[in-house]
Amino acid sequence: MLAIKLQRIGKKHQPSYRLVVAESRSKMAAPPVEDLGSYNSFTKKATIKKDRTEYWLKTGAQPTVTAHNLLVKEGVVSSAKKAVKMPKPVQKQAEKAEASASAEAAA
Repeated sequence: MLAIKLQRIGKKHQPSYRLVVAESRSKMAAPPVEDLGSYNSFTKKATIKKDRTEYWLKTGAQPTVTAHNLLVKEGVVSSAKKAVKMPKPVQKQAEKAEASASAEAAA
């Protein structure tokens, strides 16, 4: 299955991204099927080939959540943004015990 996703390029601590069409299970550095544009995360500037992006969406390529939100922001896709699910940090057992003890003491 094809996916529209961001491929990181650039030096350390200076990320910029390419918007590419690639196999959904491919590695990050694998060669993409097609390059659709770029996104600079520092300047928040994106350049996207709208006609090719619309073609791949009609063909059946599914954008990742972040790529979908970028396409909505640039006006390529006319739908609502999707929520990005971030994993919650794992608390240590001692911190959990202290939090529950302080909550009981406050009540």
